[in-house]
Amino acid sequence: MSDKASDFIKGLVIGGLVGAALGILYAPKSGKETREDIARKADELMAKAREEYEQALDKSKRAYESAIRRLKEVEASVKEKVEDAEEKVSDLAERGKETFQDNKGRLKKAIEAGVEAFREEKEKIT
Repeated sequence: MSDKASDFIKGLVIGGLVGAALGILYAPKSGKETREDIARKADELMAKAREEYEQALDKSKRAYESAIRRLKEVEASVKEKVEDAEEKVSDLAERGKETFQDNKGRLKKAIEAGVEAFREEKEKIT
């Protein structure tokens, strides 16, 4: 190795050791205190996550209940409309039946009148 590279490595190692020593000497808290802070922050984060989860769960429950209420309203509305449509169809069927019977009666009378007219014409000829 060259002298420059050797000097660079020595400087790097010495600088690292000095930096580590200064970091330990000037650290604001001990290792125990740092671990306690980390544990406390983890507990705070868990509590916040739990709170967020409960809020999201509550919000989703409200949305679900709202959707169920809306579906029940729509179901009631659809049932009412179906019942109205059934009633109208029934009325139309009844009217159609009555109209058919009336037309059937008219047709029968028209045929009878035509047959009678035919007989009268036939009698006139003979």
